[in-house]
Amino acid sequence: MTDSALWFSSLTAGTAVLASWVTSRGTARAAQIQANTAEKTQRVVRISAARRTAYVSLIEQAHKMAELYWMISDIHASAVPRIEQLPALKEVRAGLREEYAQLRHVIWVINLEGPDTVAEAAENLRLATRPPYRVLEAAIAGDSSALTEFDQYYDPFWLSLLAFVSTARSAVHDL
Repeated sequence: MTDSALWFSSLTAGTAVLASWVTSRGTARAAQIQANTAEKTQRVVRISAARRTAYVSLIEQAHKMAELYWMISDIHASAVPRIEQLPALKEVRAGLREEYAQLRHVIWVINLEGPDTVAEAAENLRLATRPPYRVLEAAIAGDSSALTEFDQYYDPFWLSLLAFVSTARSAVHDL
């Protein structure tokens, strides 16, 4: 009888040790899965925040440039003689150069953060700043008809900004 009790207690002890080992492995695996899930979630949140910040910065910069474009239209529409418009146009040009430098910086950030569709929309926005600037340069250089053309370049710029906003919105929601 003692042999069977010893056998039974050894079997019970072995089963308990095995059950404990299996439970600890399962708990360790569950903890690892939970840690990986938390890490992925935090990464998505960080990426989303970085992208959103870059997108908002680009939109703000584009609005600053749009305000300067409106100033060009206002200067052209004023009754001030063309020769007296030059200092104001040169001042706006200096402002556009400053804002463009910041816009370009934000576009580099967006190129790094991605996705490609948003980077492409940002690049299209950057390219849409060229025609208005070229017309402004021509007006400053003495082309009297240049500012008459200026307003036709504002709409493509604005439409490229709206396209960027739409693309960025989709990218943020798809994360």
